[in-house]
Amino acid sequence: MNTGDTAFIMICAALVFFMTPGLAFFYGGLVRRKNVVNTMMACTVIMGLSVVMWVLFGYSLSFGGNHAGVIGDFRWFGLNGISMDEAGSYADNIPHLVFVAFQMMFAMITPALITGSLVGRVKFKALFLFILLWSIVVYYPMAHMVWGKGGFLAEIGSVDFAGGNVVHISSGVSALVFCIILGRRRGYENTAYRIHNIPFVALGAFILWFGWFGFNAGSALGANGLAAHAFMTTALASASAMMSWILIDVLKDGKPTLVGASTGLVVGLVAITPGAGFVPIWAAIIIGALVSPICCFAISLLKGKLKIDDALDAFGCHGVGGIWGGIATGIFAKSSINGTARWDGLVFGDYRLFAAQLIGIVVTIAVAVVGTLICLGIVRLFTPLRVDEKEEKVGLDISEHGESAYPTFNGLDS
Repeated sequence: MNTGDTAFIMICAALVFFMTPGLAFFYGGLVRRKNVVNTMMACTVIMGLSVVMWVLFGYSLSFGGNHAGVIGDFRWFGLNGISMDEAGSYADNIPHLVFVAFQMMFAMITPALITGSLVGRVKFKALFLFILLWSIVVYYPMAHMVWGKGGFLAEIGSVDFAGGNVVHISSGVSALVFCIILGRRRGYENTAYRIHNIPFVALGAFILWFGWFGFNAGSALGANGLAAHAFMTTALASASAMMSWILIDVLKDGKPTLVGASTGLVVGLVAITPGAGFVPIWAAIIIGALVSPICCFAISLLKGKLKIDDALDAFGCHGVGGIWGGIATGIFAKSSINGTARWDGLVFGDYRLFAAQLIGIVVTIAVAVVGTLICLGIVRLFTPLRVDEKEEKVGLDISEHGESAYPTFNGLDS
């Protein structure tokens, strides 16, 4: 084992942890002030729930054993048998417990991404039960299929460096299914939903960018050249996407916006995640530049044409951005950068990785759709999915938590 690698991955784990508070600020700033506490509380409770579940059985189901390439087993229940002084089967240069901790942070932020599509009308009890079930039914199987020993998608040659399928497509598609079933916010077509705190949005985006370096570079599982490569592709794709979104703002409305810049940098991070350790550095510019118009079009289509109330664009950004990132990995990846990719991408004359990426995306979407429907069906047996009309009008901060983010502003946000 290597102490430098161990220190690096522990720092990266802390960076990925910090992303979930960053997401709380990002989402919290985007909503109306009467729902900011509820929105941030959703991320907060997931931070606690995901850690407990991961230690008890989540890690074991994701990475312990193999059943049909879909799920693990309970051999490491409660982390039994995992030593702090011995390497695991996934990385021989760091303690097994460090790998567990790093992966735990991915299991934390992924379900938190879903909450952005549901703000302003989902019952907190229903959300809590859904996240608990969704982690078991969708996240753990996806983590095993992509990253686990003998995982189905890994076996067919599909690659996902840091979570395009596992994190972004799974959460984005589940968010879309959930918000469609939940229904639109009351008065959706006749109400202007103004962003209540733009500095919160920017702060959250900056924290996400900071943490994402641990997210992607840490997925090299060592302080090495591949980590440096992933670090640079992450920075470049995000910067490129930010510039692209600012250009879209200027062309559409004549003015650049901080919210647009913040959104752009985040979708750039989403798009590079699956390919950060596979694509050439120059390709990150193209991946980032294209993801902004792709996501912007998807958001306009969902909200404008289809009238789907994906409140904070969880699917429009993470689902669509993740799908583009997975496709782009199949186009630009080079096996000489990372031997985990069995073949070069489409632009280098080989179609096999591209085909495997498409299969991986389709499987992820199917698992997310079916898994979400199963989870919602179970949750409905115990509680309604959404609050009643009066609670929604008052705001979920008061009706669900008895708190107000800005007591001096009471009455100004109807």
